[in-house]
Formats: sequence, structure tokens, C-alpha cells
Amino acid sequence: MIFTIPAPLEAEIDELISHYPKKRSASLMLLHAVQEHFGHISRDAVEWVATKLGLQPINIYELVTFYPMFRQEPAGKFQIKVCRTLSCALGGSGKLHEHFCAKLGLDAHMHGLQTTKDGNFSIEFVECLASCGTAPVMMCNEDFYEGVSLAKADEIVGGCK
Repeated sequence: MIFTIPAPLEAEIDELISHYPKKRSASLMLLHAVQEHFGHISRDAVEWVATKLGLQPINIYELVTFYPMFRQEPAGKFQIKVCRTLSCALGGSGKLHEHFCAKLGLDAHMHGLQTTKDGNFSIEFVECLASCGTAPVMMCNEDFYEGVSLAKADEIVGGCK
């Protein structure tokens, strides 16, 4: 299978590159664009981006593996991100994460992104979501929630269609 980038995405990528004095400086922006389009960054995508920027694949792979916002595996249709930093941990984010995992049939002790077998939901702990005073906080796709109780968690999952 040959990895290809659709023409509109490649045009967007070319435009992104044009904003930087050195192609390499556009690396993170290209990775964001690729992940937004495909839902994750595959090994083939890493190689394509490296070639596009005139770099070695390791130069791109090290970015993908260092930054937690980049995924190497596809995520679910609904992506649940639970903050795990100190304020949220003290506010109950551990119990919140466990609750989501139990509800979705996932392993609360597993680290990293987990996706349900049907591909509908993914859950992961993330670093600070910048609302320490309203812990615990979480996101479901682009929607942000503060002071999330277990009942509110059930309501959020129930509202995902």
C-alpha cells in the first residue's frame, strides 16, 4: 500500500512550509495537519513528512514520540481526555478515569490511549488542561468540562452520538 496525501492537504502543507525560513521549522505544523486529516500519524506518514522536509525519518519520529498530542494509532470517534496533573488528581481524576474505563470496558490500569473495540470511544490521561481551580477537568473531542462528577461523566458519554 502506497501512502498518499490528498492534493488539497498537500496544498495546505505547501502553504504551511512557505511561512518558515527553513523547511524543518514547519515539522510540528505538518504533523498537526497530517494527524487532523488522518486521525493519527502512521509510520508511512512520518516518512512522507520527512521526505517533504528533506529530513531523515528519525527527525520526525522523535517529534511524534516526544509530544503527547501526537498519536501513532487511530483514536475513537469520541476522544475522552482526563487531566491527571496534581489539582485534578486531588480533585478525583483518577476515579473519573476508572469510571470511564469501567463504563467503556477498558483497562483503568493501562497507560496511554485506549480505544473501544467498536472504535467509538478512546480515553487517555493527559497533562494539564489549564483549569486547576475547577478540578477534575476533561475534554470530549473539542468540548471542555469542569468539575466533572461521575454522574456528569455518564451524561457526557450518553450524549455522544
